[in-house]
Amino acid sequence: MSFIQDFKAFAMRGNVIDLAVGVVIGGAFGNIVSSLVDSVIMPLVGVLTGGVNFSTLAATIATDPKGAPVLLKYGAFVQAIINFLIIAFVIFVAIRLLAKLMPVAEAQPAPPPPPEKPHAEVVLEEIRDLLKAR
Repeated sequence: MSFIQDFKAFAMRGNVIDLAVGVVIGGAFGNIVSSLVDSVIMPLVGVLTGGVNFSTLAATIATDPKGAPVLLKYGAFVQAIINFLIIAFVIFVAIRLLAKLMPVAEAQPAPPPPPEKPHAEVVLEEIRDLLKAR
């Protein structure tokens, strides 16, 4: 097989295509949740915390040679953690709902035992075994 044919066989596998679709949908879903957090949840949290805007929280750790402050922007990190927790929670809920909607795979019944050999065949096998033993 040529390199191109190998790559085509690899790329057209079901798992690879499913993964690609999952990544694209996950990226779009992440944007939706980030917008939800930035536009809805964080302003509410800011109101509850007395007008604190987490994305602008920073600590001055030094000044550069030009005199500008060097900031440790921990607020952006807090914002990223909140985004992650909300995305993880929403995905957890979605997967849980999908699991409840999916039909439960029924256990496959055990295959029936092989049919018993006719009595005459069993007797002939016993005779054969006795003759071999002599």
